[in-house]
Amino acid sequence: MARGNTRQRIQDVALELFAEQGYEKTSLREIAERLDVTKAALYYHFKTKEDIVISLFEDLTRPIDELMEWAQAEPKTLATKKELLRRYSEALTQAAPLFRFMQENQATVRELSIGETFKKRMLGLLDLIKEPGAPLPDQVRCASALFTMHAGMFFLQTIEGDPEDKRRAVLEVAIDLVSQAHRVTG
Repeated sequence: MARGNTRQRIQDVALELFAEQGYEKTSLREIAERLDVTKAALYYHFKTKEDIVISLFEDLTRPIDELMEWAQAEPKTLATKKELLRRYSEALTQAAPLFRFMQENQATVRELSIGETFKKRMLGLLDLIKEPGAPLPDQVRCASALFTMHAGMFFLQTIEGDPEDKRRAVLEVAIDLVSQAHRVTG
């Protein structure tokens, strides 16, 4: 149990430092110092900063992978698509620190293996909400629904209001877009 707690603390502190000063400017030594542990103790869990980021990415996106597996087993109805978006909205909220890191460190993310993995995951989600052979405007609506959910996480931070109300508003817009795309073919 202690190992898991230490691993989690390392991830949390690393993400904090990456957010404060950027991925490139953060060293393993600084992470160890902030945690008040030796570099050797840190190396026991993670050999590189990239290892930390990859572990964060895997941990925080696991619910998204599970959601995609669920949706693949369901009929491709509008109700399934709406539920997929609802659950994805909740998963995004849980993974918000990681998405902030990805937003603020885009060049680094492109260089790390997580960039390509994330792109594949987004294309997989898009396939789950758009109809095969859908007209181009409806494909754009479905892609826009996902972009709306991601952009909403960042844009709405600057708007006053209850975070849950803002999350629901973004979800409502995403569902509207997918519903419009679905109505034509379904």
